[in-house]
Amino acid sequence: MNLEVLIDNVRLDQYLASELDISRSKVQKLIKQEKVLVNHKPASSSYLVKIGDSILVDDHLDFSIKIEKENIPLDIVYEDSNLLIINKASGMVVHPAPGNYHGTLVNALLYRFSLSNQDSIRPGIVHRIDKDTSGLLVVAKDDKTHELLSNMIKEKKIERIYIALVDGIIPEASGTIDAPIGRDMDNRQKMKVTDMNSKEAITHFRVLKRFPNSNQTLIECKLDTGRTHQIRVHMAYIGYPIYNDPVYGKKKSTTAFGQFLHSQRISFSHPITGEWIEKESPLPKEFQNYLDEINVQSV
Repeated sequence: MNLEVLIDNVRLDQYLASELDISRSKVQKLIKQEKVLVNHKPASSSYLVKIGDSILVDDHLDFSIKIEKENIPLDIVYEDSNLLIINKASGMVVHPAPGNYHGTLVNALLYRFSLSNQDSIRPGIVHRIDKDTSGLLVVAKDDKTHELLSNMIKEKKIERIYIALVDGIIPEASGTIDAPIGRDMDNRQKMKVTDMNSKEAITHFRVLKRFPNSNQTLIECKLDTGRTHQIRVHMAYIGYPIYNDPVYGKKKSTTAFGQFLHSQRISFSHPITGEWIEKESPLPKEFQNYLDEINVQSV
């Protein structure tokens, strides 16, 4: 993994813990094992990174994780010999990570399928959606398909449409949020709009329905980029956070269901066969039931 530093005067171990989303102690072990090179040379944990530094991290990091196959029900909406499209339930983590090795989508997939192994921690996973985001995502069964799908995402050849319920009434019919997103250096569990150590992030949205009585708006979002927490961060940034979002929302969750964000539609040309694939997923019943409730209130 290659990282180009866009921030000054942060300790190397702190910087990598934030970028890789792993513990600082784990990063320090990797640095001691010389699995981290700064400008092609080993460096200490206390080294202060500089803008323009090139950091190479061993792609085959040993996190000492044995991923277990688990018989967990899955909603498979498409399958062929190369790939799958899964309708993920809200509340399911996509892949194992430190502190959360069981009950993930990857555990469930390994029970049923052979997957690409370009990443031993995230076999088959081409792109992710958050734990409390529901809906569609693509999984690769072999390395060639994985590489092709990853390139298609980078080249914006896979269209992903989300449905979200946000707090507040959006007056505009549509809009585009073009604001770079990076890790929040004060809280590495969060992302934020920032010019420091960030990447381009573009979200297009259009209003589907306004609910004045509950002061909420139903929107459709289309991603040009796929940054971590992108829709959640962008909507909060412009003052309309996703309803029930425990991290970026205006208030604590008011229902047991997670944030009201659903990956509804995905469409692309099959990387091997060229066949056009377009799949849709209905809103989870908790999401739809709440919309029905506030719709009655607004009549």
